[in-house]
Amino acid sequence: MYPKLEINLNGIIKNAKAMKKICEENNVKLSLVTKCLVSDKRIVEELVNNGIEIICESRIQNFIDYKDIDVEKWLIREPMLSEIADVVKYSDVSLNSELKTILELNFEAKKQNKIHKIILMYELGDLREGADSKEIEELVEASLKLENIELYGIGSNLSCYGSIMPSKENMKELSDLAITLEEKFNIKFEVVTGGNSTSFEMLKNGELPNNINNLRIGEAVFLGNIPCIEKPIKEFSRNNFTLKGQIVELKQKPSIPRGTSGLYNSFGEAPVFIDKGIRKRALIAIGKQDITTKGLIPLDNKIEILDR
Repeated sequence: MYPKLEINLNGIIKNAKAMKKICEENNVKLSLVTKCLVSDKRIVEELVNNGIEIICESRIQNFIDYKDIDVEKWLIREPMLSEIADVVKYSDVSLNSELKTILELNFEAKKQNKIHKIILMYELGDLREGADSKEIEELVEASLKLENIELYGIGSNLSCYGSIMPSKENMKELSDLAITLEEKFNIKFEVVTGGNSTSFEMLKNGELPNNINNLRIGEAVFLGNIPCIEKPIKEFSRNNFTLKGQIVELKQKPSIPRGTSGLYNSFGEAPVFIDKGIRKRALIAIGKQDITTKGLIPLDNKIEILDR
């Protein structure tokens, strides 16, 4: 049945093993971000069977689907208050920057007779989740007083909302903060997690500070690509997902529409057209209800995707 997505599981597993090896060579623990799989249990099970020890998701429902898989589970999107019970029940670790949420996690963990681990997120400039240095110090102090919360570590998120890349400067800032907090509170963080797939080159080149011992990596493993700079990773498999759709119309057509144009198309966009003359144009039975066209790369480089 079409459209369909063909998945090269061998390529994904090859990349995961290679990434884990690179991480281990640099004293870094790999946390694999599996959210792109949309809770495909079969693939996650194969990855765990091939050595993946930590998986990361942004939706707790996916962890409910994976409840029988023996692997450490990190919720990497800060918990909603409405899902606290499920967060404690189905995840081992959550990323946090709000005291109210941490207090609710502690209350629920006590009800469930569990210890829930948290990683406090520090704002490094990308402007997604994260507290500033003063607030994170207050969060450390408060978290250490909670009976059913284990302060597992601190971390940062980059290259997401603001496209800010990891650098020697911002990685040192995170590293220095971890050292300062450990000395002030006489603790030792088990995890200092420094970012995602955009940290790959710093990882491979041995440029991460010694105490940054974890990365949350997804795209580099699944697509063999470094996001934000769109750089393929040498020797990694890249064609792991092939989207196939059927052609429902194939005709020679002009490359510029004819008639009076409105301000926007049906998606609220203001399209720009370049006159390339008459072209052979295929209409595929798939669209924006199903996919983000910007992420599609034709297998044949002679083909141009018009709507992306």
